[in-house]
Amino acid sequence: MQVRNFCIVAHVDHGKSTLADRLLEKTGAVKVGSGEQLLDTMELERERGITIKLNPARMFYKAKHTQTLNPKSEILNNSQNMKIENCELKTADSTGYQLNLIDTPGHVDFGYEVSRSLAAVEGVILLVDASQGVQAQTITNLNLVRDLGLKVIPVVNKIDLPTAQTEDTAKALMDLLGCDLEEIIFVSGKTGEGVDELLEEIVRRVPAPANNADKPTRALVFDSFFDQFLGVVAYVKVVDGSLNKGEMLKMGVAGVDFKAEQVGYLQLKRVETPRMANGEIGYVATGLKKVADCRVGDTIVAQNSDVGPLPGYKTVRSMVYASFFPEPEKESLLGVALGKLKLTDASLTYEPIYSKALGPGYTIGFLGLLHLEIIKERLEREFDITVLVTTPTVAYQKDGETSLEPWVGLEIVAPKNYFGPVSELAAQSRCVFLNVEYVGEQLIAYFDAPLSEIIVDFYDRLKGTTSGYASMDYQFKEYRPADLVTVDLLIGGETVDALSHQVIREKSLAFGRHMVSRLKELVPRQSFEVSIQAAIGAKILARADISALRKDVTAKLYGGDVTRKNKLLDKQKKGKKKMRLLGRVEVPSNVFVELLRR
Repeated sequence: MQVRNFCIVAHVDHGKSTLADRLLEKTGAVKVGSGEQLLDTMELERERGITIKLNPARMFYKAKHTQTLNPKSEILNNSQNMKIENCELKTADSTGYQLNLIDTPGHVDFGYEVSRSLAAVEGVILLVDASQGVQAQTITNLNLVRDLGLKVIPVVNKIDLPTAQTEDTAKALMDLLGCDLEEIIFVSGKTGEGVDELLEEIVRRVPAPANNADKPTRALVFDSFFDQFLGVVAYVKVVDGSLNKGEMLKMGVAGVDFKAEQVGYLQLKRVETPRMANGEIGYVATGLKKVADCRVGDTIVAQNSDVGPLPGYKTVRSMVYASFFPEPEKESLLGVALGKLKLTDASLTYEPIYSKALGPGYTIGFLGLLHLEIIKERLEREFDITVLVTTPTVAYQKDGETSLEPWVGLEIVAPKNYFGPVSELAAQSRCVFLNVEYVGEQLIAYFDAPLSEIIVDFYDRLKGTTSGYASMDYQFKEYRPADLVTVDLLIGGETVDALSHQVIREKSLAFGRHMVSRLKELVPRQSFEVSIQAAIGAKILARADISALRKDVTAKLYGGDVTRKNKLLDKQKKGKKKMRLLGRVEVPSNVFVELLRR
């Protein structure tokens, strides 16, 4: 049986998981009508309509003898002489194929998972929504695919929609890939139209894995998770040699030895086999107790082998940090919950902290803001722990006395007429313009951008600037020197450590004024006057005062000499003066929540 390994990559919400469902149904891996988003196993994935964790699936398919490349040519408007020629396939009659599909995440936060999944396959379905066209993640995925030299099958999805712009999308793909119209497949993941033709093209166009069966065993780990009975289970592609149940193996980079408790393949559930042959994709149950010992990108080799690991391994780096503070009665449970989440998410990093204002908590490292949101929601749903999240910040570094901040390569895809507003927004956010390309009616603008400027509200501002038409994507590039200062917020003369931020010096004044004005609105009035200040060390950047609540101490008077009234007011004044010296302002937790909503 011949093997074909391929991924589906696309921008978020372009129908990747729905197309995967139809492929599973057409090949008989699942029954028709088994459900939607079968490879999205988490409740959050189904609710949000996005793939968070990749999933492999094996299908068995018999190729047909001859068939036109895509007989659905009538879906195109041929007003501009665009034609699809018939092209006969050259596959043998009823040839059996093993198709290994990896359904990858579509969001930028999980880009490293996507890159390692691509390293495990020989071909890629580049999926584009006919109603939305080419978008930012499409470009990023295509660059990853080109770097690895994989075969690309361009596919236009959702051709059944009334808003589908099939012809324009096809032309944009032709400009982007430099391909002919005959190479593009048109499908509907919802109705199944064109999926049979796509399967034929997969077995025809995707190359078979290299035959390295005689070489020493090497298997690429492209994902892992924790099973309470089997320990860490690694998703792997056998690049060289084979893997056998009971074999003694080790991690090439981590150097951890283990025994293959189980090997097999995935078909919505684990199917155990005695052996995984060269070129196949499946799983290995390692028995290891820590997901960190089996990281994405590592190589499994024979225990006594001196063969080196496969190239491309790197440790996943946290890009965004935020502090989580639980409710007082659940302080001890948060650490336990994070430990359990780390068993299924090796990219999660955390360490305990203590805040005078908020009490004990954890500083947690994330791959991006979506990763942060997913972890927060999982804590609430799976462990019933509600947390307060401080404002996310990026991972700054120090090189001697020099501060370094992370910079990313930013790609923005938008209609041509929005180039001016996009450039202006990028300039306001310290982005450095590199280049612009035009694909059909769309532009692709490339920038170098500081990560701190784009992680919080840049995307919302971009959508507002372009009437909702733009999309963006970014990839980490390097750390660059930055003139950073720490802006402290003082309430009643006391520093609130949870509100301290590292910011660029040139933006510190504007940041300080903004935070002071917001706090003046949010902090409740006290019985004494409260000052709110933003400062860099001893230098005060901005100040605002919250006036004291004044009780009407003269209300009980019903006449008499004015000295009685003055006596009460003097007594109140002395009391307020004493309270200014001794009183403390307790900042309610909802203040921190409101500050997150800029």
